[in-house]
Amino acid sequence: MDIEKIRQNLKTAWLGKDIRYFAEVDSTNTVAKTLAEQGVKEGTVVIAETQTSGKGRLGRRWESPKGGIWLSIILKPELKVKELVKLNLLASVAVAKIIREEFRLKAEVKWPNDVLINWRKVCGILAEAVTKRDRAKHVIVGIGINANFDQTALPENLRATATSLKEILRREIDREFFICNLLKGFEFYYENFRKGKVSLILSEWKKLSCILNRRVQLSCCGEKIEGIAHDIDENGWLIIKLRNGTVKKIFSADATLRVER
Repeated sequence: MDIEKIRQNLKTAWLGKDIRYFAEVDSTNTVAKTLAEQGVKEGTVVIAETQTSGKGRLGRRWESPKGGIWLSIILKPELKVKELVKLNLLASVAVAKIIREEFRLKAEVKWPNDVLINWRKVCGILAEAVTKRDRAKHVIVGIGINANFDQTALPENLRATATSLKEILRREIDREFFICNLLKGFEFYYENFRKGKVSLILSEWKKLSCILNRRVQLSCCGEKIEGIAHDIDENGWLIIKLRNGTVKKIFSADATLRVER
């Protein structure tokens, strides 16, 4: 990856002005956490060609073969821990919009942190907070995009549920150009987030959602829940209408979700 090309073409005001590039790391989120503790500026971005221990939700491993886009953004928002899911939604909207605008592909968002094309995962997002009491001291938003590798680069058990942009488009994408546009879009939504315009982000997410008004199954804190994905609230929590007519709100931290198509 040509990091100088990113630096020269980046059109953001502050996001990505400090880029830390690595050929290989265990996880860009882990590196970003260390840098945040060392006091680097908000908006610093960590990029790696490969991750040996990429992080997914709920402790899962995120496969990170060469040719993907693996990056983490260091943020310092005024944020309560229960609001962390908002940054997952913000990042997924930014990614899905770029894919739609650049490639005319129908990218959709799946609560709380995935971007899908034709019901197959092309991007995963993991927002992690270092907290002080109930507030975030800083937040690391990890974004993993399956970009320029073939399906065969993924473990066999993931090939039915995940894909890559190269696989769909039958060509490689310009990763540097994509990252420039992604950071510009992320900065736009994050600035609105900081100004309290969360409704803009939630509205965009709802337009891109592949789960709203569909029957879903969730596993949450050892409990299995079935119902219709009705909405998300102002904090990004999922609102489920159960079969008996009652409404339940689900926080993303411990929830896994399956959608009836």
